[in-house]
Amino acid sequence: MLHLPDYLRDLAQPEFADWVGCLPWQLVAGAPGHVLARQAALPGDEYRIVDQVAIHRTATVEPGAVLKGPLVVGPGCFIAAGAYLRGGCWLAAHCIIGPGAELKTSFMFVGSKLAHFNFVGDSVLGRDVNLEAGSIVCNYRNERADKQVRVRLGGELVATGCDKFGALIGDGARIGANAVLAPGALLVPGAVIGRGSLYDAEAQ
Repeated sequence: MLHLPDYLRDLAQPEFADWVGCLPWQLVAGAPGHVLARQAALPGDEYRIVDQVAIHRTATVEPGAVLKGPLVVGPGCFIAAGAYLRGGCWLAAHCIIGPGAELKTSFMFVGSKLAHFNFVGDSVLGRDVNLEAGSIVCNYRNERADKQVRVRLGGELVATGCDKFGALIGDGARIGANAVLAPGALLVPGAVIGRGSLYDAEAQ
């Protein structure tokens, strides 16, 4: 069965003990609550917290970015003009959300980046993940009547019980420009998805 620390080495840290036993689609389904719990434990002298939006004092948020709570933006993060964060998001230190990028109901670990004009929905991104311009992580099976997202584990398709789940992207993965991840992608650490390609685990 899927074990999150195999994809995200930071989960070995004690502060993430409550996330270790979760499946990634369970983690994102409960994202607003998880983000609010993290927010409640933040040092008040290091973060500005307004309307359930917590921004570290060393983070940069350019004018024109739209930030909706619950949200945590960690130390040294950069949020560009035109970025849109919503639905319960948590960003660890030194993450970048570029211009025109949208992050919805997702978790990003240290140093991960959305270059620009990306959409990432209902996903978990490990440490040092990079999405080049225009790459998309889809979170919904719009093309069929049965909307349930399935993932591929051990060569078999497994139902998640969720209608919305994008991807679990392991540490150090690289997603090329204009690539698309179909819902339910599980990418091992260091995975590379080529520019302009489609990755759909259900089609394999």
